[in-house]
Amino acid sequence: MRDVSDETLVKRALAGSDRAWTALVRRYDRRVYNYAFRMSGNAEDARDLAQEVFLGVFRNLGGFRGDGVFAAWLFRIAAFRCTDYLRRRRPMGEFDETSAPPTDDPGPQEVAAMSRTNRRILAALEALPAAQRHVVELKFFQQFTFEDIGMQLGISPNTAKTRLYGALKKLKHHEELQGEL
Repeated sequence: MRDVSDETLVKRALAGSDRAWTALVRRYDRRVYNYAFRMSGNAEDARDLAQEVFLGVFRNLGGFRGDGVFAAWLFRIAAFRCTDYLRRRRPMGEFDETSAPPTDDPGPQEVAAMSRTNRRILAALEALPAAQRHVVELKFFQQFTFEDIGMQLGISPNTAKTRLYGALKKLKHHEELQGEL
């Protein structure tokens, strides 16, 4: 079902096809997990968040109108779940250096240890306010446009750009990243 569009899979899933729903989940599970990991900094919480996201998508699949991109709609739900998680979690926890998010094609070395630079970048990202971290994640890791980011977060594209600029400025001066960027 790789060649089948998201919209077709959604229609089939709504019609009761378990295969279509499974194909949708498999298509996005790694991206949603990675997003949740970068937002939470913790592998166990990321798994829980990803499960909550897909449960929310399943429950609200009938509400997807098809007038936008399914991935943008899915990541809007993911952004809400992660924001809710970050609000509940005070004070913010430390980045869990022992757990690394899976990559699209993990090899034994990638799974065994995250590079020092990646740990520094993730620690610096965790230090950003949630609003800026969401924009950085959606722009650089999920490669959404500013228009899509604005739609997902309920902000204007210009606000998304401003948040990204502010985040990049903070990251540039973050002590963890001195000499890395």
